[in-house]
Amino acid sequence: MTASPPSPGRAAVLDLIRAALADPTQEPAAADALVGIALYDDDQVFAERCCIEVGSQAASGSQMLGLAGLCLGHVARRFRHVSDDARALAESLAARATADPSDVDTRAIDGLDDLHQFTQPDITSR
Repeated sequence: MTASPPSPGRAAVLDLIRAALADPTQEPAAADALVGIALYDDDQVFAERCCIEVGSQAASGSQMLGLAGLCLGHVARRFRHVSDDARALAESLAARATADPSDVDTRAIDGLDDLHQFTQPDITSR
């Protein structure tokens, strides 16, 4: 993966992500776009949506799974909050990475660590 350039635009990012989910040879461009969104896009909802789409749809063993978890950590660091769906996905990906790093690479664990460091669970919903 190369340095993360600013996003090529939201529609293009979604196209890159969907192409990578259908064809693993397209993953490098989608990975750059996902990282760019997580680091630079000012729309938290969109950034989470991209991570959730990748993290819930990529095939077992795809490098995109660990990256989705890591990017959720970036979103948490930038915005200091993530949605319940994003938190649940980050926890699930990290658990899968802990159980079998060939399923989800360990970047998902790093992402969950960031999420825990930079956010607090929503205690008002308990």
